[in-house]
Amino acid sequence: MKRFGFYLIILILGLGILTAGCANNDQMNGTNQETNQTGQTNGSNGSNEANEDNNPVIYQNTVYGFNFTLPDSWKGYSIVTEQWEGIAVDGPQSGQVIEMGQLIRIRHPLWTSEQSRQDIPIMIFTLDQWTDLLNEKFSVGAAPMPPSELGRNSRYVLALPARYNYAFPEGFEEVEDILANSPLEATENFK
Repeated sequence: MKRFGFYLIILILGLGILTAGCANNDQMNGTNQETNQTGQTNGSNGSNEANEDNNPVIYQNTVYGFNFTLPDSWKGYSIVTEQWEGIAVDGPQSGQVIEMGQLIRIRHPLWTSEQSRQDIPIMIFTLDQWTDLLNEKFSVGAAPMPPSELGRNSRYVLALPARYNYAFPEGFEEVEDILANSPLEATENFK
């Protein structure tokens, strides 16, 4: 019963955050995002390369060590960075933020504040954070299941948030198709 109450609180908090986020979607904090409409990321986050055969677009992230293959229709994508928060499930810190990490959103080039599209969200966890998450020391959302692991390297686990597409925004089917092809390749290429 105690756990049900906790998940109910997390669900209510998640819906409140979602509602606030939708209302302020075009007022994102400039210090919390990095975008470049050319499809190339800025700074040390990586670069964009195209394969001659099928013309896929490859997002390389050398901070967290992964490559992500996108179809040619995503050429000109942007990267938005945010933070996820881990809420303690039990104990004296129950309900409090005890962990934080990076959330990278790969954004479709046709996305606008007036007509948003489904992003591809990638949560970044240290190996210890991932173990603690799976051991239910903290939760990162209202869903009763953890994020899905997309890949890992010697430092990080790269995961897809549970219910990332529950609102079925425009383009969610395309993102599901992209994810069905295992587009993430974890690497040991860190800067």
